[in-house]
Amino acid sequence: MPATRIETSQIEGPEEEARLSALASTRILDTEAESSFDAVTRLCAEYFRADTVLLGFADASRYWIKSYWGEAVRELPRKGSVFERVLAQDGPVVVPDISQEPHLNEGRMRLRRMDVASFASAPVRSAEGRILGTLTIFGCEARRSMALDELRMLESMAEMVASLLELRRLRNRFKAQRPRQSRPMVEALRKWPSKLDLRRALDERQFVLYYQPEIDLSTRKIIGLEALIRWTHPERGLISPADFIPLAEDSGMILPIGDWGLEEACRQIKEWCHDDPTRHTLRVCVNLSARQFSRDGLADHVEALLRQSGISSRQLGLEMTESSLIPDMRTALEVLGSLRRLGVSLLMDDFGTGYSSLSYLHSFPIDVIKIDRSFVGRMTEGDQPLQIVRTIIELARVLGMDVVAEGIETCEQYHLLRDLGCRFGQGFLFARPMPVEDVTLLLSLPGRILPFPVDLKQVTVLNPA
Repeated sequence: MPATRIETSQIEGPEEEARLSALASTRILDTEAESSFDAVTRLCAEYFRADTVLLGFADASRYWIKSYWGEAVRELPRKGSVFERVLAQDGPVVVPDISQEPHLNEGRMRLRRMDVASFASAPVRSAEGRILGTLTIFGCEARRSMALDELRMLESMAEMVASLLELRRLRNRFKAQRPRQSRPMVEALRKWPSKLDLRRALDERQFVLYYQPEIDLSTRKIIGLEALIRWTHPERGLISPADFIPLAEDSGMILPIGDWGLEEACRQIKEWCHDDPTRHTLRVCVNLSARQFSRDGLADHVEALLRQSGISSRQLGLEMTESSLIPDMRTALEVLGSLRRLGVSLLMDDFGTGYSSLSYLHSFPIDVIKIDRSFVGRMTEGDQPLQIVRTIIELARVLGMDVVAEGIETCEQYHLLRDLGCRFGQGFLFARPMPVEDVTLLLSLPGRILPFPVDLKQVTVLNPA
């Protein structure tokens, strides 16, 4: 809905100049729609059952809409807008009856198909705390009041937007500063490894699986393991997956390597349970690449591996990132449904990094959300990262899903996550990814309770066998 730009009486001077400069650094104004921002407005609308949701940013004279749900709006005059009220109040605004606010658009805020009787708005701030825009819900069910936890949820969603803006700003800076590599350097980087190297590594059994424990944060009991592939090269030593998985994806070798990983994980589960039948409740999770997920007959392949190994389906978990699921929603739902019918656990890995998953999460038959380590690592840096983690945990609770926090490295993060109600976690604070022999030692501990911190030498002494 285009609007004539008009001069306003907003705050002026150095503070306003700094605000406009911070806004400019995001390069958000007059940009195309983006699924990450649209996901937040849709999630907001679903959570609050709002008639319309607007995510807007204000420059010197207008309130420009980056994303909306419901009423189609692109631009409004800044004078009399919700933004000016939020800016003046320096915080959230809740107006249950707009007729009592005559200074807001002359007492009537009108979106084409509805007369707005109520709204609530939370500020979207820059990293320095300056208000750049607002996330506003109109005509929500709570028309006469908004509970404190609802207002906090709206603020948390606005903080998600702020995190997206900060990522956008950092990405712009990185692109501007990234040095260009010379062609000889690029060619040198491409020489190793090659597809042939990967094929040789697979044929000669150079790949191994390391395992990182997932623990119950309240008891420190090992409840599962994540299988992580490594390459043990005879000359170059242990090679990180970051150095060969991209090539495996591009060359198509990810399919045979992924098949080996699934088969090896199932074999290892069988071996652990044979040694100690009480381990039948242990779940081992294997990461699926986008290519593996989109292959024909994935569920049939997984079922065949389960039959071949003789393990229970509940002992196997499959982890997927949202990038594997979002491009083709219909196919993703069919594949997830067929895997769910087998009884395997389904986990969404690196949750929060793309945000497009927010709007689709309720549609997927996912059992577990894994909070990305980047959010966990910033939890102690301020209220905004902490609110993001709190919001994800609350979303999972509402949707009946479990949560695993990744990348826990400090006691402070551990205690914060427990206080927020996160049940499970993994990270260097408890145990790094380790070879089968070391994991077997940990699994032999009484009750599978991890000492804190883990000292494998002590574990070896306690369990000499």
